[in-house]
Amino acid sequence: MFKKLLFVITFFLSVSTFGQLLPYTHYTERSRDKSDTTSLQHFFRSGEFYGHLRYFFMTTDNESGLSDYYANAFGMGIGYETPKFKGFQFGLSGFFIYNVYSTDFTVADPKTGQFSRYELGQFDVLDPGNTADMDRLEDLYLKYNYRKSFIKFGKQHIKTPFINPQDGRMRPTLADGLMVELNEVKNIKIEGGWLYKISPRSTVDWFEIGESIGVYPTGLNPDGSRSGYSGNVHSKAVYYGGITASISKNMKIQLWNFHIENVLNSTLLQANTSFKLFGKNRLVLAGQYIEQHAVNNGGNDDISKTYVTPGNIARTFGARVGIAENDNWSILFNYNRITKDGRYLMPREWGRDPFFTFMARERNEGYADVHAANIVLAKTFNKSGWKTEAGYGRYYLPDVSNTAFNKYAMPSYWQTNIDVRYIFSGFLNGLEMQLLYLYKGQIQNDKLDEKLIINKVNMSQINFVINFHF
Repeated sequence: MFKKLLFVITFFLSVSTFGQLLPYTHYTERSRDKSDTTSLQHFFRSGEFYGHLRYFFMTTDNESGLSDYYANAFGMGIGYETPKFKGFQFGLSGFFIYNVYSTDFTVADPKTGQFSRYELGQFDVLDPGNTADMDRLEDLYLKYNYRKSFIKFGKQHIKTPFINPQDGRMRPTLADGLMVELNEVKNIKIEGGWLYKISPRSTVDWFEIGESIGVYPTGLNPDGSRSGYSGNVHSKAVYYGGITASISKNMKIQLWNFHIENVLNSTLLQANTSFKLFGKNRLVLAGQYIEQHAVNNGGNDDISKTYVTPGNIARTFGARVGIAENDNWSILFNYNRITKDGRYLMPREWGRDPFFTFMARERNEGYADVHAANIVLAKTFNKSGWKTEAGYGRYYLPDVSNTAFNKYAMPSYWQTNIDVRYIFSGFLNGLEMQLLYLYKGQIQNDKLDEKLIINKVNMSQINFVINFHF
């Protein structure tokens, strides 16, 4: 794969000399004709090259007596996008990852038989022993621009409520398909897409839609048996559409619908608004509702191999209230409720939860009958480059024995996150650093099997990330 990626990138890096390479006779050095602005060479030289260097250190400290883990990952990517020609553009990019020095991810914890949950995700979860050959063709698309709108076909980055980069590992989740964004009506954005492949974060491969569901651990069926949907979900496409309307300067409403063919349909409605209080301070309010319905057999006629139990319905409600001073600081109180109707499900391979109560390094996907609440304080120190955020949350989940409502046998937990970032300027413009510390603790005092503790509760984690974009 790496050789193929190198070939593609090298080809486009050199394509600007195409006119001089044919014919090849007596070619001795690369020349550049700056006077001819109509040549193919000039067209490609007018495009945009960009790059990204990333270093990620992560370490998890589990409860005493259980294994701890660490990872040192380094990676580099390069990309290119042509200038516009009659509205059309072509783009491509690739990225490679190298395991500098990390835990041996092929060795299980001797007490529980469990493996690294987080650190392995910096590399390839499907090949824990791979330490060097991890590369991926990430972008390969054709884009057509019309006024303020565009249509884009091919491999590309994606950001929606249910499919998104989930930036907590070395590389993001990507999608292959057709995506459209329309901005021709004032204060209204319309987005839509047809996807037929997904490349989840923590992998280097591209999967058909059904194949991508189950790349990560699959948890338990509602009857308590081990879920068998990995490799057995029959689905060829995802169709989605979203409309975002700015009703006024301070109010925005979103409506999204995601349809996983033969598996699941999800609808999200969200409203955000704010009101002036005093000075530059504003009262922030938001509400969210999500409803899901199983589609057909949920992915497979065999109920032990289906992703969604036929007939499953899930509903979630979310609310936010807080005070903010422009982009300088904010304090937000968030709440989310997943009702008893059924499990809220969305492939973890595809993105993070859209809930207001989301906190990095944990999900509330796969559960029903959940009460979650958190408080988040954020502060940006103007012109200094510093950004900080601190959060504390409590997540009340069904009992671990209630497999109908608790897919991953996750105990109720509390979590605190402290996130500090610095964005450089001047000579080091493009360089960013992040330090994230978190702790997840068990809420109930019940004695749990150590399999339900390792990498889940009574653990702390440190993340240190360096990014350089150029």
